[in-house]
Amino acid sequence: MNASPDDIDDSSAPLIEHLAELRTRILYSLAAFVVAMVICFTVWNPIFNFLTHPICEALADRQQDCGLVLIKLQEGFFVAVRISVLGGFALAFPVIAYQMWRFVAPGLYRTEKQAFLPFLVASPAMFIAGASFAYYVVLPIAFNFFLNFQQNFGGDATTGTVGPDAPAGIVFQGSMEQYLSLTTSFVMAFGLCFQLPVLLTLMGKAGLVSSRGLAGMRRYAIVLILCVAALVTPPDVMSQLILFGAIYPLYEVSIFLIRRIEKKREAQMRADGTWVDDEADEDTPKA
Repeated sequence: MNASPDDIDDSSAPLIEHLAELRTRILYSLAAFVVAMVICFTVWNPIFNFLTHPICEALADRQQDCGLVLIKLQEGFFVAVRISVLGGFALAFPVIAYQMWRFVAPGLYRTEKQAFLPFLVASPAMFIAGASFAYYVVLPIAFNFFLNFQQNFGGDATTGTVGPDAPAGIVFQGSMEQYLSLTTSFVMAFGLCFQLPVLLTLMGKAGLVSSRGLAGMRRYAIVLILCVAALVTPPDVMSQLILFGAIYPLYEVSIFLIRRIEKKREAQMRADGTWVDDEADEDTPKA
């Protein structure tokens, strides 16, 4: 049976409405991002000064002045732009997330909204936790490790000191752009890796993974986390081990949260009389 022109027009109308709604939400998100980026550009210098606290404290411990240099003439401008983009996205994220929610929510049932909304709140909270852990814990340790390779200014990585008769003095003179890149790489890496329990718990809520399956994949998860730590952190073992030590407990927390979800689901299904015991079915002899 062929569809009439009227049927085709009726069926395409909701699609056009959805596209128009999507365009509106994207425009609102872009407007919020542009406004936030302009605001961050006006205060990029205080933001950059805040990001330099870990390196300045590490240098102060060695009685060194804290100073970064401009290798390229335009480097300062690009640093300001990069801070504006990252800060603008962070500042506009609540608006962007709200617009995403307004677009998706009408197509969800009430139970699906109640299940999805906590994860929408937990995701930025876990990112902030990971970024704070990187800034306040990991960066000071990493910078102290890197600065140990100076000569005549705090020593080397093995003895911790080098005498004044060292043939060559090696002192840190960091590039403004390279320092920002290194610092934001640390912060972004830990912030994204801290999304692991949110992602796994959401997948467990949807029934895509199980606590038993994740527990059985522990050895593979350890190898995978170590590989990710080697990729997203600078090439020093200390930073990689710190990232692994922070991420693997989150994997165990994910197993615990998914197990709780499964127990609640089982209790609800038993109350409804729809629960099927897989082990009992396996023990039942087939005719």
